[in-house]
Parts: sequence; structure tokens; C-alpha cells
Amino acid sequence: MSEKSSKLSRRDFTKLSATALASIPFLSFQNPFLSTLNESSNELSVHLFSKHLQFLNYNDMAEAAANIGFNGLDLTVRRKGHVLPNNVEEDLPKAVEAMNNFGLPPVMMSTNIWDANKKLNDTVLKTASQLGFTHYRTDWLKYAEDKTIVEAQKEYAQQAVALEELNKKYGLIGGYQNHAGKHVGAPVWDLLPILTPTKGKNIGAQYDIRHAVVEGGESWELGLKRVKPYINSIVIKDFKWGKVNGKWKPVNVPLGEGMVDFKRYFTLLKKYKINVPVSLHIEHDLGGAEKGKNKITIPQKEVFTKMKNDLTFLRNAWKNIE
Repeated sequence: MSEKSSKLSRRDFTKLSATALASIPFLSFQNPFLSTLNESSNELSVHLFSKHLQFLNYNDMAEAAANIGFNGLDLTVRRKGHVLPNNVEEDLPKAVEAMNNFGLPPVMMSTNIWDANKKLNDTVLKTASQLGFTHYRTDWLKYAEDKTIVEAQKEYAQQAVALEELNKKYGLIGGYQNHAGKHVGAPVWDLLPILTPTKGKNIGAQYDIRHAVVEGGESWELGLKRVKPYINSIVIKDFKWGKVNGKWKPVNVPLGEGMVDFKRYFTLLKKYKINVPVSLHIEHDLGGAEKGKNKITIPQKEVFTKMKNDLTFLRNAWKNIE
């Protein structure tokens, strides 16, 4: 047998791994392989947010992401996503099969999940677990007008504990993304009262540096340091302040052209030994793809080139930090 034929291709290995995981869906969460791999590697596992490929079917989506050079996809399994929650048992396996065919293992997905008692949420997580996913983004939360922030945080903390138990059942890790504006977690610090009551293993934070800088200005480092024990995935994107229709707003730009100090950020991530799955969001102009449109107004080749440029910047910026 030749050396070439005796080795499993990345695609074949991925298929076998997904099949094996699907046969044991209810293992309690143990993630030593992933943490050891990431901490000992200088490489990032970068997944393209599939929102930006909503104009493609599953097969073309997976082919495009693989050809551009991504390690995988952060698959939208949510309202108006690539996979609709109501159709998850039928459609998620189709999406994963397409991903596997192009050597993209199912790792990350973005969802609307928070309520652990909702049957549909259980179905989504169970299906994802059977197919080999390990990480997902939860739904966003808001503060109700008829409750104090402290009261709301206590309630959300109880819900986080319940969701953590469900995640443990299915061997999944949920991450709450900090998002600028009036969302819970926008200041980053207010996630602590919600996450502290949990064990911090099957639920935590999906840290978004772009939104952290929007809200934190020059103090984002403090928020990162405080929330770092809970970070289980990160989102990468960039922005700068600009006037839109006469009002100052954050304007999304290609990586390296905005206000995010990636050199400092990556230096801190390496100092803190944080190397977790990465979701790359490309929200500058992609002819509508940046907004998840089903039809785009510029050639696909141009969209893919812009994605490749951001991916190349990301990998080089990470690699250049000792």
C-alpha cells in the first residue's frame, strides 16, 4: 500500500469523526482534546460566519468557504438562517454533509437559543450534538423596562444555569456574544453576574472585540481581563466611527483599517492562553452579503476576494505576535 493511500484525507477523517460523534450523542461534556490542541498551536481555527453566504446553497456555501481557506463555517441555525430551527432535523444533516464533503468539520453555529425549557431549542441542540458540533452562540438578551438591571441579571443567571445543564447533556458549549447597544453584555462587565453562578464550562462568553471597543473605548482591556475565564469562542471584525446621514455611528471596515488594535488584542489573547474557535464576521460592503441578503449586487468573485483579504490579515496578524 502506498503512503498516499494509507493516509486518511482531511475530508475522510471529518466524515468518520462526524459519524462517530453522531453515534454517541449524549456524552457529558469533556473537551480536553480541543483545549490541548488550541493551547499548543500557534494556528487559529477560523470559521466564516455563514450569514455572509446566504446567497448560496449548502454545497456552494461549503465549497466557497473551503476554497477561500477557512477551517469551517459558523453556521446560522436560526430565524432567517441557513438552517431554520423548525427544519433542523431534516436540513442540518444536509448542511453538515455538504461541509464534510469539502473538509469543513461542524464546529460552530449561531442560534436564537436561550430558554432551556423550550422543546425546539432542545431539538436543535440534540441534532447539532449528534452531528458533531461543539460550540454555538446563544440568543441575545435585553433588559425589560419593568425590572431593575439587578433583578434581570438574577433571572438571566438562573436561565444560564439551566441552559448549561442542557448543554452538558449534549456535550455542547454555549457562548453569549457581547453586542454594542442596549443588549445585555454590551458593557461586558454585566455578564459576570449572569455567568458567575454557572460552572463556566458548558456556557460562557463569545467575545467580540469590535463590539467591546465600540462600548469600551480604551478600557476594553479591563473587560477582556475580567471576562477571560468564560471566553469559549471569539468574533473578529473591525470598525471606525463615521458620520452616517449626519449622525456619528460605528462603520464596519476591512480588518486592519479600523479602530481595533489587533496587535494589542492578540498579544493579550496569547498572554492569557486564549486560543478558541474564531468566527470571522465580514460586515463591510459585500454587495449585500454582509447583511445576509439572498441576492448580491456585486460579482461573487469580488465578495470572495474581500473575504480572503480579511482572512489573510487575521492569520498574519496572529502569526506575527510572538
